[in-house]
Amino acid sequence: MEMHDYIIEDIQGDYAQLKQLDADNPELFPVAVALLPFGSDVGTKLHGMMGMFEIIE
Repeated sequence: MEMHDYIIEDIQGDYAQLKQLDADNPELFPVAVALLPFGSDVGTKLHGMMGMFEIIE
C-alpha cells in the first residue's frame, strides 16, 4: 500500500471521513477515529496509510 495525503472532512461518531488530497478521487474514505493521531479534528491534514497516520501542516 502507498502512503497518501488526506484531510479530515467530517467526523461522525467513531468514524472520520477522509478525502485523499493527492488524487482526483471525490470519494471519502472512512477510518476509525481511534486509528488517527491524538489531536486530529475536522480540517486536519494527515499523511499515511491504513492505520498509520501522522499529522502534517
